Amino acid sequence: MIIGIDIRMLARGTRSGIEEYTINLLSNMISLNNNIEYKLFYNGYKKTKLDYDFLKLPNVELREYKIPNRMLDISFQFLNYPKIDKMLKGIDIFFSPHIFSSAISKNCKTVTTFHDLSFERYPEFYSIGKNYWHFSMNPKKQAQKADKIIAVSNSTKNDLIEIYKAKPEKIKVIYSGVADKSKNINDQSQILRIKKKYNLPKEYILYLGTLEPRKNIISLIQAFENLKDNNGTKIENLKLVIAGSKGWLYKDIFKVVEISKYKKDIIFTGFIDNNDKSFIYSLAKLFVYPSFYEGFGFPPLEAMSVGTPVITSNFSSLPEATGDAAIVINPYNIDELKTAIELVLIDEKLKNIMIKRGFEQINKFSWQTCAENTLKYILS
Repeated sequence: MIIGIDIRMLARGTRSGIEEYTINLLSNMISLNNNIEYKLFYNGYKKTKLDYDFLKLPNVELREYKIPNRMLDISFQFLNYPKIDKMLKGIDIFFSPHIFSSAISKNCKTVTTFHDLSFERYPEFYSIGKNYWHFSMNPKKQAQKADKIIAVSNSTKNDLIEIYKAKPEKIKVIYSGVADKSKNINDQSQILRIKKKYNLPKEYILYLGTLEPRKNIISLIQAFENLKDNNGTKIENLKLVIAGSKGWLYKDIFKVVEISKYKKDIIFTGFIDNNDKSFIYSLAKLFVYPSFYEGFGFPPLEAMSVGTPVITSNFSSLPEATGDAAIVINPYNIDELKTAIELVLIDEKLKNIMIKRGFEQINKFSWQTCAENTLKYILS
C-alpha cells in the first residue's frame, strides 16, 4: 500500500491550526505501520526547509517540486493536470490534510480533511485575497468528489452536509489531538526568559491566536475596558496580553487599542514561538477565546493542558471541544464576556473546578488516537 500525502501547507514554516494538525498527525501516523509506504508531495517556488523526525523514517519518501503554486493551481483548475499521483510516481490513495487544489487520476482514491467552513459562514471576516483563494480551491467540488472526508468536529460535518450537500455516509468525524504542554512550565529560568522575551506583565488575561476579525478580539478589548471601569483599583495591575501573528483585516484591532484609555494595559507580543506557548498560557490568570467560528479550536484546549481556566464562545465547535470545562459566552454580548471574566477572577473555587475539569477534558484528545483513527479510515 502506498499513500501519497499533500504537505504543501508546511511550506510557510508557520504553526497555525492546519500546520499543527498536519505535523502532529504525520508524526504519530507514519510510524504506525512500517509496511505502508508514504510519498509526501511538497511544492512551492519558495518554501521552508523541512526538519521533522517522520521524514527520516525508512517508509517515507519526500518528493519536492519548485513549481510556483499559483501556476500549479491554475493548471489543476483549468487543465486538470498534472496528476499528483503521477508526480509521486504511483500511489494507491491520496490524502490531503487541507483543501488545496489538486488533480488526481480516476483510479486513485482520495481522502480530504476539512477543518472548517468559516469562509462560507462568514466571508466578511476575510480579505478579498483570502476569499479569492478559498473560491479558487473550489472546496465544494472537493467535498463532493472526495471518496472520503475527515471532519475535525461534528460542527464541521454538519456544515459540510448543510452547505455543500456532502453525503453524510462518507464523512468521518475524527477529533484532533492536543499536545501535552505541561512539561517544564515550572522551570524558573525559562519563565524569566519568556517574561523578558515577550515583555509579559505579572498579572494578565491572555488571548493567543491569529489577529483577524473571526477571532473577535475587539469584543475582548471592549470587555476588558468595561472590566477596568467597573473594578477600579482592585485590578489596577491586570493587563490584557494579545499574543499571535497578524493575519488579515487586523488594522481595526490596533485602532481600537490606540484610542483606548487603557492602552498602556494592553500588550501585543507578536508571533509566539511554538516552544514558548506553554509558558505564555500557564502564566496567565485566564485564557479568553471569544471566536465567532472554529472548526476545532486548539488554543482553548492548549490552555487547559497547563491548568489555565478558559472562557470561550458558545458558537460552532467550541462548546463541543471544551465540554463542561470552560465558561462559554455569546461572542456578540460584551457584557456577558466581561461578567464571565470577572467571575473567574474573583471566585477561586470556580477557578479550581475549571482547572480540574480542563485536565479531564484534554484527555479526550490524543494525537495517537487521532493518528490511529485516521489511518484506519484511510485504509477502510
